[in-house]
Amino acid sequence: MLAYVFWHWPRPDVAADEYESAQRRFHAALAAVPPPGFRRSWSVAISGAPWTGAGAAYEDWYLLDSAAALDPLNTAAVTASRQGPHDAAAALAAGGTAGLYAARLGTPVEPPRVATWFGRPPGMSYPDLFAALAPLVGAEAGVMWLRQMVLGPSPECCLHSARPFRLPSPFTPQQLDCRTVWSG
Repeated sequence: MLAYVFWHWPRPDVAADEYESAQRRFHAALAAVPPPGFRRSWSVAISGAPWTGAGAAYEDWYLLDSAAALDPLNTAAVTASRQGPHDAAAALAAGGTAGLYAARLGTPVEPPRVATWFGRPPGMSYPDLFAALAPLVGAEAGVMWLRQMVLGPSPECCLHSARPFRLPSPFTPQQLDCRTVWSG
């Protein structure tokens, strides 16, 4: 499973409830007429992510069957019944950035309450990374995402979970609380 992740934040003159309502209308329109390869989306409010300016922001996850679903998603987001809600939401945004992630451990079920972002420790191989985190991901019933092709401004890895937890040394994580805005 692949996820297109879009971080965005409102213009200073836009109230949070207005911004979130526009986001929900867009996600609902996308869910009502989904493009091929699109599984679902969710949006969470976050704060403190350096790649969003460290203030209040939003993180939208679009779960896809594969990279082949990116073009249909890109087209669908701005056409037909989704165009109006997309344009209304986009007009309220001050900026945004995006990334591409693959689920490597666990299975995403619900929007997370906590996103733990971290880089792969220097010298650690990917097999060692997955072996070190597999028991933790299984115990937390979470999912570990791995950035693809260095596409995105955030750290390489993200663990989604229902509650905060500690990563063992030598990981240096940043945990962000997530408040669900949309869960399709």
